[in-house]
This record gives sequence, C-alpha cells and structure tokens, in this order.
Amino acid sequence: MVESGAVKPVGPDEAGVMGRDSVFPSTHWSVVLSAGRQESGEAAQALETLCRTYWYPLYVYVRRRGYNREDAKDLVQGFFAHLLGRDFLRGVGQGKGRFRSFLLASLNHFLSDQRDRSRAAKRGGGQTLISLDADLAERRYGEEAADELTPEIAYERLWATTLLERARARLAEEYTTQGKTDLLLRLEEFPLGERGETSFRDCAARLGLSESALKSAVHRMRARYRELLREEVAHTVNDPAEVADEIRYLITVVSR
Repeated sequence: MVESGAVKPVGPDEAGVMGRDSVFPSTHWSVVLSAGRQESGEAAQALETLCRTYWYPLYVYVRRRGYNREDAKDLVQGFFAHLLGRDFLRGVGQGKGRFRSFLLASLNHFLSDQRDRSRAAKRGGGQTLISLDADLAERRYGEEAADELTPEIAYERLWATTLLERARARLAEEYTTQGKTDLLLRLEEFPLGERGETSFRDCAARLGLSESALKSAVHRMRARYRELLREEVAHTVNDPAEVADEIRYLITVVSR
C-alpha cells in the first residue's frame, strides 16, 4: 500500500499479472491522440483531466530546475494555459508516445520559450485554466527527504507515486462505499508487493475470520489494487499493450 510519505511498489510477480491481455475502453491519452486536427471537446476534457492529475510532478520538476515558488507556480499555470489552448490539440497526433514523456518534453520546450518573457506571459496572458494549490505543493516539497535526484528522476518518481496513490485512494473509496473501511485497515497490514510480517492467524482472530477467509480477502484486495493501478496507467498510454512495460518501468523508478 502507499503510506503517507512512502511508496510500496507492486512486486514483479504482480506486474506480470497486470501484463495479461485485457479489453480497455478509450483512455484519456488515447482520446487526446486520436483527436488529430479535429476540434474535440472530449479530447480537451481528457487532456485537462490528465493535467489536473499530474501537475505536482511538474511543479517539483520546475522547482528543482532552480525556480522559486512563485515563478514555478506561474510557469506551470502558464504551461497549462498553453497546453489547453484551443489550437494545441490540432498539433497533437499519433506517435507522441506516452503522456509522461510527452508532458515533460512539452514543458521543457515551454520553459525555453519563456526564459526571456515577462511574468504576464508566464501566466498565460492572465489565464488560470487549472488552479494550483501552491501552499500545499510547497509543504509537500519541503517535507520530502533531501536528496540529490536530478529534476528528471524526481519528476518520474513523483509520477509513479501519483499513480500508486490514485489507485490506493480508489481502493479505499470502494471499501468505504461498501462499509468495509475497518476491514481494509486490517488488510493493509499485508503489503501488496511482498509478504508481510503480520501473522494471518493473529489478524484473522482480531477480525473474527478464519485464516483461509482472511487469505482470500487479502488476495481480493491485492487483485483489485492491481486492476485499479493498471487502469490508472492505461490512461497515460496510447495502447493497452504498453501498460505492462510502463508499470515495470515505474516500479524501477520508485525502487531506486
């Protein structure tokens, strides 16, 4: 599970399970790429959803490039104003790769263009299409352990962390909706990617379950988490066949 301030990677065996063929509906990034030169409200909404989800890794990337808090906020907001502009989707087409890589390359190009421009230009001409919680971002940024990661590695690690956290949050929401919050809290004693130290026998006794029933519950929790993580990753690639490789790569990133 993803704990506060930590990431619990999915184990290699679980990545293999997530690599099995599965039928996926159109995902956010595939919808954006398929828009081509046509005006598409659906594609614009999909792109905005992706930007709202992954703004924090971009913010940290800009901060690690040496920009201060206010400039980082201005630049990321300005970048989104540029990215979500009406004409931008017309320039996006097939072959743009995974959204993670596309977004960073686009941001670097934007930063280069903005280097000699005024703050008003950085703000995207006064537009704030996506509101950033700079205070929250700075608290998170300040609480993160000091390290010597490059801006690029920090960006990718936070990208992976965001995916894991979103899958974890969706899992918790499902259990809460079913009135099983207490059960989830107990099941979380058994890490997703590896066997934990907690005894099945002891935990089963606390829950009033048989040991076999508890093992089944843990198996279902892990399986559902894998499904949710796969769905989150699928939204950032253009082809479901890329999901397994992307998951393996992100596991490597958070394990460094």
